[in-house]
Amino acid sequence: MTTDRTLRLATRGSDLALRQAATVEEALASRRQSVDLVEVETTGDQIQDELIHRLGKTGAFVRSLDQQVLDGEVDAAIHSMKDVPTESPPDLIVAGVPERGPAGDVLLTPDGTGLADLPEGATVGTASLRRAAELRAERPDLEIEPLRGNVDTRVEKLLAPSLQREHERRLERAVGEQNDDDVDADDLDPENLSAAVMAEIEDWFDGLHEIERRATEREVEVEYDAIVLAEAGLDRTGLLHAVEFERLPTDTFVPAPGQGALAVTALDDDVGAQIHDRLDHPSTRVATSVERIVLDELGGGCVAPIGVHATVQGSVVHTVVRVLSRDGTEEVAASRDLPVERHARAASDLAAELREQGAADLIERAKREEPDERKREDS
Repeated sequence: MTTDRTLRLATRGSDLALRQAATVEEALASRRQSVDLVEVETTGDQIQDELIHRLGKTGAFVRSLDQQVLDGEVDAAIHSMKDVPTESPPDLIVAGVPERGPAGDVLLTPDGTGLADLPEGATVGTASLRRAAELRAERPDLEIEPLRGNVDTRVEKLLAPSLQREHERRLERAVGEQNDDDVDADDLDPENLSAAVMAEIEDWFDGLHEIERRATEREVEVEYDAIVLAEAGLDRTGLLHAVEFERLPTDTFVPAPGQGALAVTALDDDVGAQIHDRLDHPSTRVATSVERIVLDELGGGCVAPIGVHATVQGSVVHTVVRVLSRDGTEEVAASRDLPVERHARAASDLAAELREQGAADLIERAKREEPDERKREDS
């Protein structure tokens, strides 16, 4: 039965956030619950030059939305689960966890080249400490460069150089054929191009995907041979079939806790209970709970490369954990089948086991390295 009023749900205003919010809105609508989405600009949206792991330490993409809930401005807030801190205000709960999307990472290249076939010294873009460490562990020869922005912005940055070169090549070829292969810079001025040449270039441009067209006009600062993104984000923005990609195996490129899942936070009251009843997916709730408990018990937060991936398989929760040094040269890892009926306790025990095996040392070292990185970048 529907509630007496429309629920107001806060969301970030990025394309991905709005698409994710729309899936929550549709899921609640299917249970006869009307929703109004309220866009909120977060601290993370305002600060564009910080790396993701630093923003994450203060919950920069989350707290502005949750404060709206605590202040009574909205009824609930929609987040990417991986952005939600394991510690939250006492009155706030994760009321709803919808069914999870794909949890893994994908490697994107302009031409579909896989990770193993990237040339030595190739430049790979990511703003994630975890992805950078896992890449270095697999391919220590790679150059890892920071990459921020919305999903579509990151894809444009990858595609821009090759598309711009292709545009230039097609332009020179068309003009050369027009001028019997004698081409100089003035010939490429649009005012000097014939209608036939312009039509040929426009046909090529019109045949591109929308994101490719935008990429042809983007200024390039760093030329990436590949970038790594979450498959769920790429899928939800409608770009999964517009770019070449390789799925990275989740047993070695272990995803971030909660990756691919959404979380709807609300006060621990009747509204929270209503959202839970209408939205919660039990298997996703169990799997993400295991991941977040392991992360919380390890204490790494966003300052250490930690991957945790859990899937419910019958009576067990298959759980893979990987804790790495920032340079990817050291790691502590485990793969366990935890009993569903006591998954919380088992997840805590697994984290304790990993700490004793050396994960705690890796995490503490990462914490000590963080101020040094900040000082170098500020100088």
